[in-house]
Amino acid sequence: MKWYAAHIVLYVQLKNDRQRDFPVWENIVLVRARSDEDAWRQAEDRGREVAGDDDGSFRWAGQPATWVFAGVRKLTLCDDPTNRPGAGSEITYSEMRFKSPDGVADFVAGRPVNVRFAETFEEDTQIQKLKQTVPKRKLA
Repeated sequence: MKWYAAHIVLYVQLKNDRQRDFPVWENIVLVRARSDEDAWRQAEDRGREVAGDDDGSFRWAGQPATWVFAGVRKLTLCDDPTNRPGAGSEITYSEMRFKSPDGVADFVAGRPVNVRFAETFEEDTQIQKLKQTVPKRKLA
């Protein structure tokens, strides 16, 4: 069994109003599985599980809303995939590109900044192939 970090993406859909802005959360969840395919399935199951409106009580900016499962963005093997992650374990990582060091500083400070994710990992070729086989769904 191996440890994976699954990047599960959900977004907020208002129930009664049109939207121009869609808040998106990327939840990173640990998964333990025998194979990449099993880990991907577990991540999708978890995403579907946490989606919803909490029995009608979920609100965003005071409006009735629901979390919509958009998909699994990526799946990475943890630093030492056969050992249970603990303090100091690298769970996952993201590669990003900025136009300048000021952009990096803005990102670190939590200020708005344009960023390009550049996540094509040679070592994750199998996982990338798996991701490409997942059918694309239109977002609501």
